[in-house]
Amino acid sequence: MPVPRPPAGATRRRPRGRRAASALPLLLPLLPLLGTAPAPAADGPGWSAAPEPGAAGGTPRPAFYLAGAPGAVLEDRLALTNASDLPRTFALRGAEEPGGAGGAGAWISFGGAAAVTVPPRTRAAVPFTVTVPPAALPGDRRAAVLAAEAGREEAVRVHLRVGGPTLAALTVEDVAVRGRGARTEVAYTLVNRGNVPLAPRVSVRAEGLFGPLPGRPERALPVQVPPGGRLRLAEPWPSAPRLGAADLTLTATAPGAAPAAATASARFAPGVAVPGPGALLALGAAAAAAAAFARRRRARRGPPAAVPGGGAGPEPAPEPAGARA
Repeated sequence: MPVPRPPAGATRRRPRGRRAASALPLLLPLLPLLGTAPAPAADGPGWSAAPEPGAAGGTPRPAFYLAGAPGAVLEDRLALTNASDLPRTFALRGAEEPGGAGGAGAWISFGGAAAVTVPPRTRAAVPFTVTVPPAALPGDRRAAVLAAEAGREEAVRVHLRVGGPTLAALTVEDVAVRGRGARTEVAYTLVNRGNVPLAPRVSVRAEGLFGPLPGRPERALPVQVPPGGRLRLAEPWPSAPRLGAADLTLTATAPGAAPAAATASARFAPGVAVPGPGALLALGAAAAAAAAFARRRRARRGPPAAVPGGGAGPEPAPEPAGARA
């Protein structure tokens, strides 16, 4: 009798407090591959891992998409296909996806099916659960389900949305000017203080002693800041002045978040940018120290010798021609 399955992409939940299924039921739904599959190449992997296709038409899914409120226990199935002529034993676990945050990888559990042996030419549908902590903040999380066998590991993405009110909040911190000439850049830190991922855009505005200076127009960054994430970045500023002073304002925006801005100042001398409002005082102090050093050197030499009677004295008379022997 066929096992009833939910429609494609459906999220299965079970009430909290219900005990996890034992390892034996997790290993029962083994589905023989239809037809006679060709033998894999000698150097091919011979197996694959993917979300179990939905029952309606067997539509494949590129990743797991789950949603639930804090405290929910969500369920889905991982399909392991062994197309080889030998049984294969897989180690299964949850993990953080690179760039993810929030610890969602630790919420994934295979229970007693953390190690599964799949017979030759067979597909096994292995259940797993995602337990959302009661104190989890609303927002999106990214994790992965990992299947490993004989030194090879394959990851299947898990997109998880925790229900509740969402907050998009972005701040800019630690703005500083560094480098010189065409390699001058504006360094800064973006901090996601909300509970949803943010795709930021940044711009740089500069003001000099006599008016606006060329800055940087707004542009989209090729990065995403995860909830609670902190990224240290830099914007090139090749049009920075070679001499003088500049006040900069770096502004960051993201969909749903209020604009965030932070400022910095820099004083430019030939060949170097000196950050901070006290840079002119530092340059003045250096000049004063050089002048004091010159005065001390003159003092050590002493005053010129004085001629008795005052004055410089008469110049010596020229000798008559032929006076020398």
